[in-house]
Amino acid sequence: MQKELLQYTLRLGDNALILGQRLGEWCGHGPVLEQDIALSNIALDQLGQARMLLQYAAEIKGGDYTEDKLAFHRDITEYHNLLLLELENGDWAKTIARQFLFDTFNYFQYSALLESKDDTIRAIAQKAIKEITYHAQWSAEWVIRLGDGTEESHKRMKDAINDLWEWTGEMFMADEIDTKMLEAGIGADLGNIKTLWDEKVAQILAMATLKLPTDDWAQTGGKQGEHTEYMGFLLAEMQHLPRMYPEAQW
Repeated sequence: MQKELLQYTLRLGDNALILGQRLGEWCGHGPVLEQDIALSNIALDQLGQARMLLQYAAEIKGGDYTEDKLAFHRDITEYHNLLLLELENGDWAKTIARQFLFDTFNYFQYSALLESKDDTIRAIAQKAIKEITYHAQWSAEWVIRLGDGTEESHKRMKDAINDLWEWTGEMFMADEIDTKMLEAGIGADLGNIKTLWDEKVAQILAMATLKLPTDDWAQTGGKQGEHTEYMGFLLAEMQHLPRMYPEAQW
């Protein structure tokens, strides 16, 4: 069970780490100062959650592993984040769409993890849920604002949702690790989360005057360590300094 717990914790931690890295790329480039700061703060929230989860993963793994070693010194196939989160930011609408689709999932996931039988995961969920609730509200409000805004903003948000839709199915595909963690009372029920996610996403898109995509084909592989070409470039930038100076203390 320790092996499955490690993989499950890494998945949670890598989701937060990789999304935080992507959002950090917006720092200084947001459309207005207020939203630049808001997105930078969300990136910091993600990195804070990643630290807690990777620290726990290091404890499970044992030896000389640390949160920094797990964050910066793994090869690409050893990361287990969702593919959606490693995609390039694109324009503001695409970043908002990705954030909304994941935030909605993450809110229901961490709401379920509040009842986890693993004390550490439950404690992390209790600490993170307020941030995640804000993230979900913020991104949903922006989807509505852009979707029900100008002709240009409506088109950009529509295109972003349609382009990213094929990357959302992976969030709900339970493999052996997900199943074992659920059976042990540690992990979240992805089937139940899918139902809640479908309802919330449909509600927000309707308010944004956007049509819900109907294609159910999904890109998969991230949770198993198979990634897109974007991941290699992301890791090259993220890992550059730690790999150049592996003994440095940040």
